[in-house]
Amino acid sequence: MLATDAGRDDCVGRRDRAHHAMTVEIRANTELPARREVFELRTPDGLSLVAEWALPLDAEPCATLVTFHPLPTAGGFMDSHIIRKASLRLPALADIAVLRFNTRGTTSPHGTSEGSFDEARSERFDVDAALDAGRALQRPPLVVLGWSFGTDLVLKYARQPGVDAVVLMSPPLRHTSEAELAAWASPVEPGLSPIPMTVLVPEVDDYLRPPEAIERFAVVPHARIVGVDDCKHLWIGEKYVQRALNEIASVALGEPVELPTEWRDSTEETP
Repeated sequence: MLATDAGRDDCVGRRDRAHHAMTVEIRANTELPARREVFELRTPDGLSLVAEWALPLDAEPCATLVTFHPLPTAGGFMDSHIIRKASLRLPALADIAVLRFNTRGTTSPHGTSEGSFDEARSERFDVDAALDAGRALQRPPLVVLGWSFGTDLVLKYARQPGVDAVVLMSPPLRHTSEAELAAWASPVEPGLSPIPMTVLVPEVDDYLRPPEAIERFAVVPHARIVGVDDCKHLWIGEKYVQRALNEIASVALGEPVELPTEWRDSTEETP
């Protein structure tokens, strides 16, 4: 079960107050207030990866989201639009801290991570570095998001202590073995429940569609498969962005969330 405490009530209260102050429509490139910290992730095998934390501007995070981007050899990076928009919106709208980074050998406007693409093999060290950073923030629940190639990294390497839930978007299951997938049906440690898993599957995905996803993920009985009507692999379109971020926030905050689509900074309010 995801963590719930008095801090959760504070988070809900902040979201409610922010909702009443919102007057500006949130568009594709809207950047909401946050504390943004570009830094280097150091991997266990000695590489430096370009990374960024996006944290709530004036509050402690209610949850931590660690993200893994799509395939770098097909243009995926830490600025892939769903991950970028998660970092631009979720700290302000839901008090969620968002970590995004370039896996080894990946270039984005933030810079290039050391190393080279290794087809989901030595990327295991990138996963370890990112999860270590997420745990170090000490703001549970720790939720892990993978999109496309990022889902393979999550499924192969993110079943670790301290991970409270995973969200998978457009999983191709290209690099994940049946044994690696089936392992998620079991707890990480004795006495615990298996890590909750939400799988968001576009209806017209290029690689895996909802009927096939239901079959492939049957080895993880508790996995929640969510088909997204008319959506494609890349989640292009604001209505699909909103759907993805609502699902992610709902998992992170442990309750159904419909994020506001408008915003006005509370500092702009008149007395």
